[in-house]
Amino acid sequence: MNNNKNKDSFLKGAFILGAAGILVKIIGAFFRIPLGNLIGEEGMGYYQAAYPVYTLFLTLATAGFPTALAKLVSEKSAIGDYKGAHKIFKVSYTILFMTGLIAFAIFFFGANYIVNNIIKNPGAYYAMIAISPALLFVPVMSSYRGYFQGRKEMTKIAVSQIAEQFFRVALGLGLAYYLMNSNGPELGAAGAITGATIGAIVSIIYLILAYLREGKQRKAEIKASKHFKDESVSRILKKILVVAIPITIGASVMPLVNMVDIVIVIRRLAVAGFTVDQANAMFGQLTGFAMAIINLPSVITIAMSMSLVPAISESYAVGNKAKAKKDIKSAIKVTSLMVLPAAFGIAALASPIMRLLYPSQPPMVGTLLLVLTPCVVFLGLMQTMNGILQGMGKPMVPVIALGVGMLFKIVISYTLTAIPEINVFGSALGTVSAYLIAVLIELSYIKRSTHIRFSPKEFVIKPLITVITMFVVVKLGYGLLSGIIGGKLATVVAIAIGAVVYGLVLLFIGGIKKEEVLTMPKGDKIYKLLKKLNLMR
Repeated sequence: MNNNKNKDSFLKGAFILGAAGILVKIIGAFFRIPLGNLIGEEGMGYYQAAYPVYTLFLTLATAGFPTALAKLVSEKSAIGDYKGAHKIFKVSYTILFMTGLIAFAIFFFGANYIVNNIIKNPGAYYAMIAISPALLFVPVMSSYRGYFQGRKEMTKIAVSQIAEQFFRVALGLGLAYYLMNSNGPELGAAGAITGATIGAIVSIIYLILAYLREGKQRKAEIKASKHFKDESVSRILKKILVVAIPITIGASVMPLVNMVDIVIVIRRLAVAGFTVDQANAMFGQLTGFAMAIINLPSVITIAMSMSLVPAISESYAVGNKAKAKKDIKSAIKVTSLMVLPAAFGIAALASPIMRLLYPSQPPMVGTLLLVLTPCVVFLGLMQTMNGILQGMGKPMVPVIALGVGMLFKIVISYTLTAIPEINVFGSALGTVSAYLIAVLIELSYIKRSTHIRFSPKEFVIKPLITVITMFVVVKLGYGLLSGIIGGKLATVVAIAIGAVVYGLVLLFIGGIKKEEVLTMPKGDKIYKLLKKLNLMR
């Protein structure tokens, strides 16, 4: 009975965060798409130059702590030690507040040096100043999210994410519009990025109120705690750091490489014969437009990863490795069933999608999206496996895997981007290679350490048959419809057709089983409907 409860909790948490993540991405689309058209390539270049630097500082200040907090709170809660769980939260909160304060001070007062001497993009100065206050609020916000994640209270995290994104978009676009018209792309980019600070403030206010509302329940839990063993702050800090430091290092790799990319891509494009303005525009097309689409499907796998950490940590804490293995297989299969159709769908309609979303951009943006498409699969699998490995207490494995992958990316990007015929596509190919290598390393470790066997028929053959069929239908459907109803409407209709075809073929060839449907949120109702429609036995 308890196992079922835990299983439901794991899937329900992933579903809630996934649904919130999709909504956040939809809201974000109303930011990225008009923003790109509003502040243009130059403004996006400044925005994209400042944001990765902010992300790096934020990662260094917070990255591993929320996950470490969630893992340790989950382990304490699993044995009924709510007092110990709450003490871990208080220690984490204090640390994150201090690291955020330090990061803000370095970022704010060092902005002029960074833009002039490191990223060599002085126009990004105002954008960096505008986003720096977020470093005061986001780390504290992360401590609350990590605490609620460890308690599997995913709804609170979901609401805070939606509130953060809504205010980020609404006020970011408003400020971008006002400042772009009156002051040009440098301040237009600064106005857009200010939304991140405002969104963080709104989110933390909600989380604090949600925490305070549970005061009586929390006091009752602490009073009734079992197995409480008072630990010193230094011992708790050591436990947090053992988990947090590897995760922070791993999470810092991508922002670091993005910073390297800023330097490498612009300079190597200059070697290839492009002007600074051309290089900046091409970098904006790669990171601000193509990668924005590639990152959309990962919202589900990030939710899966967040839900997996406390679920697997809890299973290991109580010695239930059988349940952990079952959750691991389910998570990897569900991830595959989501990222494969997303990747093949984007590949089938890469150029039409970019023409639909960014009509003012040149055709090469569609080609960039096509080249980056494998990242949808590799990034999604990597995020899910990161959650698995962190839950298993092996946070160094993702660090090593991504570190090796990033070394390949740097070499490939540096070499290929300087070739005029390849130019910015060299960076795209480097990114694809990095994620592929990281996935292969992590999957190999999970298989060896858990002795899980993945059926080729179930995990490879059936999913590939389904997505290849979908790809062909979408490609043909778009070709036929574009001449009749126009390219933009044909793109939307082709996407809808692809979703239906994917679902029907998956059910027809038995790509998803009855027991897998039943473990989904509202799975019994979904199964009854599918059975009534003769789509499942």
